[in-house]
Amino acid sequence: MSLATLSRGAAQKTAPVPSLLAACIALALLPVTAFAAAPQPNETMVVEAADNDAPPPGADYSVPATTVGTKMPMIQRDIPQSVSVIGKQRMEDQNLQSLGEVMDNTTGISSSSSGSSRVLYYSRGFQIDNYMVDGIPTYFQSQWNLGDALSDSALYDRVEVVRGATGLMTGTGNPSAAINMVRKHADSREFTGDLSVEYGSWNKQRYVADISTPLTQDGNVRARMVTGYQHNDSWLDRYSRERKFFYGVVDADLSDYSTLSVGYEYQENNENGATWGGLPRWYTDGSRTHFDRSRSTAPDWAYNDKNSNKVFATLKQRFNNNWELTFNGTHTETKIDSRLMYLDGLVDKTTGAMVSPYGPSYPYVGGTGYNTGTRKVDALDLFANGPYQLFGRQHELMAGVSYSKQTNRYRNTWANISDTELGNFNHYNGGFPETDWGDLSLIQDDKTHMKSAYTATRISLADPLHLIIGARYTQWNTDTLNQHIAKNNTTPYAGLIYDINDNWSTYASYTSIFQPQTYRDRSGNYLSPIKGKNYELGLKSDWMNSRLTTSLALFRIEQDNVGESTGTYIPGTTETAYRSVNGTVSKGIEFELNGALTDNWQMTFGATRYVAEDGEGKAFSPELPRTTVKLFTRYRLPMLPALTVGGGANWQNQVYKDADTPNGTWRARQGSYALVDLFARYEVTKNLSVQANLNNLFDKSYDTYVDRSVEYGEPRNVTVSANYRF
Repeated sequence: MSLATLSRGAAQKTAPVPSLLAACIALALLPVTAFAAAPQPNETMVVEAADNDAPPPGADYSVPATTVGTKMPMIQRDIPQSVSVIGKQRMEDQNLQSLGEVMDNTTGISSSSSGSSRVLYYSRGFQIDNYMVDGIPTYFQSQWNLGDALSDSALYDRVEVVRGATGLMTGTGNPSAAINMVRKHADSREFTGDLSVEYGSWNKQRYVADISTPLTQDGNVRARMVTGYQHNDSWLDRYSRERKFFYGVVDADLSDYSTLSVGYEYQENNENGATWGGLPRWYTDGSRTHFDRSRSTAPDWAYNDKNSNKVFATLKQRFNNNWELTFNGTHTETKIDSRLMYLDGLVDKTTGAMVSPYGPSYPYVGGTGYNTGTRKVDALDLFANGPYQLFGRQHELMAGVSYSKQTNRYRNTWANISDTELGNFNHYNGGFPETDWGDLSLIQDDKTHMKSAYTATRISLADPLHLIIGARYTQWNTDTLNQHIAKNNTTPYAGLIYDINDNWSTYASYTSIFQPQTYRDRSGNYLSPIKGKNYELGLKSDWMNSRLTTSLALFRIEQDNVGESTGTYIPGTTETAYRSVNGTVSKGIEFELNGALTDNWQMTFGATRYVAEDGEGKAFSPELPRTTVKLFTRYRLPMLPALTVGGGANWQNQVYKDADTPNGTWRARQGSYALVDLFARYEVTKNLSVQANLNNLFDKSYDTYVDRSVEYGEPRNVTVSANYRF
């Protein structure tokens, strides 16, 4: 952490709780006098006695410092971008057991589901395609959903989200957000453990063990193991899921200045009765269908299995001048094996026959697919960071190089389903016969290499004014089945932060990102990479040594060079010609409050509002909510400290999408809705606690995929768990 950050933290230690609460309320209401509510450096501070029954710092929802965004350790107030950090305490309270569940409850993140586990996540209108583990990215391809969002949260200490363009961190991708999962480590020099069992709706059972132990007498070599098993049925007919995971890590202090971590991670997710797409939305006369939420289009034989193996090593070397050198290496191999059935069409209300959405000349209403594939990622990352002196002031510098190779190899076979083969959809109960699968065909085989050099520096221009500037240079090339593409790009980063006083800062920033594309124009040249630019103005505050943080951001994202079909072929070929289109713009506002309001009261509250249009002024991705509000809070009862209660609500505005049908363009809609959750925990003893979580309290029926089909979200459900720590 920087000396500037440490000195600011020392000044915050004496901030009185009454002033803190007043400031939080003032920020939420955004009055002009908000700044006056913050204590000034020359004011007399009142030091309040600590509550002996107060929860330890680890029980806070806030995470004081992070390296996300720039790889320089900073508190969130010093990062000139919108950042959310979801710590292990909040994941435990809200019972967020997968990365997808974490994102569903993160400020500014929305989702769209096209199957039981085929979920895509978005930020500010753009798809999130960068998933990182300990800062090393994996590029996500939506057509091959390998279960990145199914990663079990029991393996992670926290999840960090940076919204907007993240080119300094990832190089390539959409200007949406980057998700970074930070693994747990063997940080205990004593034998400790955490055992939990859970049972819930739809025959859910879950068992997790988290054990840490020293391997040497002095504790300089330590080990940690996290393993678990989960099985549950579902509100969907014929659907069940099984999850297994194992994580082991050894952390060794090689000297007073050197540490080495090596680890292995295995995750397996198996689905029986997996769906691909949802239920038909309309009858042929244009009226809405009203099928039961439990109804599934999956046949008896459908399944979707995924597993991943990861090995990693991290070496950190510290120096006497407060510099640190970090080397990360990882190998990841993820596999998919699935047999699914997809239906798409309108239903005749009288006969139950399904009609193709492409008209009578196209007799098919779906298909079956058998898919197998492997994604491999090998990555190395070396960087150094530390302070330096210039012009009588202290600054910080980070510089590094990285290399990654991602290999994607997928095979599949497909069979069409005609309306006569399916028969009466009203009588369909999953009994469709399994396809006599043909030979699998190789449909994707590519290797993508990225070599990058990056740097950023935090310059102290004056005591209250800091400038962060940086850039990443990327050499990107890919070899596919029939082509080679190479692109080089430099993505700049700049942010100016002004400390208004000990608690408040304001900032302005510019970030960018690029996305190579494989489309070609009429001349046969590959289109230039898609460019994403992120402009942001913000106001942040930090209280009680970062136990409570707030942020308010105004943003504008521009995406240019997006490939669009010309409807013609490249001369002399049968390949469609594309052209670059500019002008997609998303702009909006975000607010987040996260952390301790008092020693007994934790809260996270986030709200986002944006509008997005393409270059022609039309709504961009209107099926995604423009306004979302997410709240979760917990309160430990002072009169009964063993009991903690809480709950929250996620609300989003109405969304729509225009869908083509044989009878014209029809509009699919989902009205605004809120999902309300409750939870309670009781500490039976110092080591044993029991917890109950109730989700979707009012059993709201809602659609998670607004198109020709309907994907219903999870109905009301409950889980009860017991946790024993030693």
